[in-house]
Amino acid sequence: MKTAVPCYYHLDVEVSPEKVGQVSRILAAHLRFWDLENLVEPVCGGAEMLLRAIDEHATDKNTSIEMWWNGQHLITAIGDNDRALRPDQELRGCLEHIAASSDGWGCCATETGSKVIWFSRRARAGERVPLVPTAPDPRESEGLDLPREVSVSQLTGRVRTPGGLLEEVR
Repeated sequence: MKTAVPCYYHLDVEVSPEKVGQVSRILAAHLRFWDLENLVEPVCGGAEMLLRAIDEHATDKNTSIEMWWNGQHLITAIGDNDRALRPDQELRGCLEHIAASSDGWGCCATETGSKVIWFSRRARAGERVPLVPTAPDPRESEGLDLPREVSVSQLTGRVRTPGGLLEEVR
């Protein structure tokens, strides 16, 4: 089986109501390109919800969005630059939704005093890297034994025993 190729995407955006949908479509396009179609709805929904909350509550709208795919997990991180925006107050509803719809999530402070909110979704490696059927190689042939001929008289010589098993009559 093939191994999944790690993928990474980074986007810096100044959040506005018009750009929230645009960013969601960009993230969805990358997920489809990475063959992660089944993660488009939960990942883009969570990112869109956070971006709308940042647009509504933050004074500094500059935001960074990153996605990492390691073959098993997709981690999405959204970092804002607003020190006054408090996740436990303004973003509480978003974080509750993200916690309920993701496999893992968290919030951490950066060296500059801003914060990064991340969440992860699991996906099977088979969904990321589809198996490709291999063409038969004529040099590698397996010889199979032909079935031996069985006469009709031998087949009719089988009887049912009281235990329910078939046996050959001797």
